[in-house]
Amino acid sequence: MTDSKTYDVVVLGAGPVGENVADRARAGGLSVAIVESELVGGECSYWACMPSKALLRPVIARADARKVPGLRQTVQGDLDAAAVLAHRDDYTSHWKDDGQVGWLESIGVDLYRGHGRIAGTRQVTVTGSDGTEQTLGARHAVVVCTGTRAALPELPGLADVKPWTSREATSADRVPARLAVVGGGVVAVEMATAWQALGSQVTLLVRGDGLLPRMEPFAGELVAKALTEAGADVRTNVSVTEVRRENGTVKATLSEGGTVEADEILFATGRAPRTDDLGLETIGLEPGSWLSVDDSLRVEGSSWLYAVGDANHRALLTHQGKYQARIAGAAITARAQGVPLLETDPWGAHSATADHDAVPQVVFTDPEAASAGLTLAEAESAGKRVRAVDYDMANVAGSGLYADGYEGRARMIVDLDREVLLGVTFVGPAVGELIHSATVAIAGQVPIDRLWHAVPAYPTISEVWLRLLETYRGA
Repeated sequence: MTDSKTYDVVVLGAGPVGENVADRARAGGLSVAIVESELVGGECSYWACMPSKALLRPVIARADARKVPGLRQTVQGDLDAAAVLAHRDDYTSHWKDDGQVGWLESIGVDLYRGHGRIAGTRQVTVTGSDGTEQTLGARHAVVVCTGTRAALPELPGLADVKPWTSREATSADRVPARLAVVGGGVVAVEMATAWQALGSQVTLLVRGDGLLPRMEPFAGELVAKALTEAGADVRTNVSVTEVRRENGTVKATLSEGGTVEADEILFATGRAPRTDDLGLETIGLEPGSWLSVDDSLRVEGSSWLYAVGDANHRALLTHQGKYQARIAGAAITARAQGVPLLETDPWGAHSATADHDAVPQVVFTDPEAASAGLTLAEAESAGKRVRAVDYDMANVAGSGLYADGYEGRARMIVDLDREVLLGVTFVGPAVGELIHSATVAIAGQVPIDRLWHAVPAYPTISEVWLRLLETYRGA
């Protein structure tokens, strides 16, 4: 027998995005049910953001310490891999979600554990692990927050090899002696950085001609240089054509000929939406597809279905998904309350403008790479009249104090017609903490003349802002 219950909002997926949608809807006085088939807290909490950064933090701290006089001599030994992995386990709550469940209860959200599928207009069926079914109705909105999964290529032998994806790479309980990493994006370079430092001999196999292809080219160049200096074997313009495991050893056949041998192989080759078994066909949508949305995150052509976070393919980053969740929660609440005209103008309360104009990202490698907004290539492709302003971060007073031999680079992209920033990229130690200032400048469309009055503290690495502006003005 199938039970039935109705809520104002039903959320599919209890990761950080779904949690934030639920929180905003509850804050607006709406009743909310949330459905989760795995752990409450989602990919970010257990297999992505949190465990990966827990693995990387000691790596970066040691690298920075080795560049400080009086300290470098004390940090020349190996990392304590067991302690690092234990610290990672603490940050994932040992893959238990009691705390997250308690938080949902504290804000009055009902949790349904099981697999949720859309079963028609404003209807969701939840199938529990024991096969029981629960039907949930939604008065105002069903929100898809199911995220993405690792996309594996179709390669001969891949299934038998049992490759690592991002999940295995962040949750492994031992350090493989040899690790092959296929890919050149964020997951690939972060995990190559972490496992090389923890004791693996890493071989990075990149199909393109450089790393971090969605950032400015110099970002990938500096990260590749550092990985090579750390002992990793970085190979570009190479593809894996076949994999097999023999006597415990993975052998990857390469397009250029030859093979790479490793104890484990990580494929970090993209993401696919978790929409293949959501019942989309019951409402005329294609299972397994990315869901196109308007700026209030409502699925195009629907009055009640929303897709928030990775599933809509606008910006596959946890912080952007949480931003979308705040926008969607506000829009759902406003529509439920009968607000006749939503604030859908750019930067309005119900418009997710930052998804395409001011997206920040930090890559936690050594050196860090951080960006916000558009690259030079993206700005030019969009038909903007722009100027790229570059500065060597080694020439900033605070950089030399932070680390001997500081190596890094900064670039800002200026819209010459409006004299505002369209994009900023920093590469170097500790630049991750600089990127929010860039995000504020871009989202706020702060004129260059006003930025001139934003005085950076001396002597800090943020003085790079003054040097970029001086370079632009020819001062």
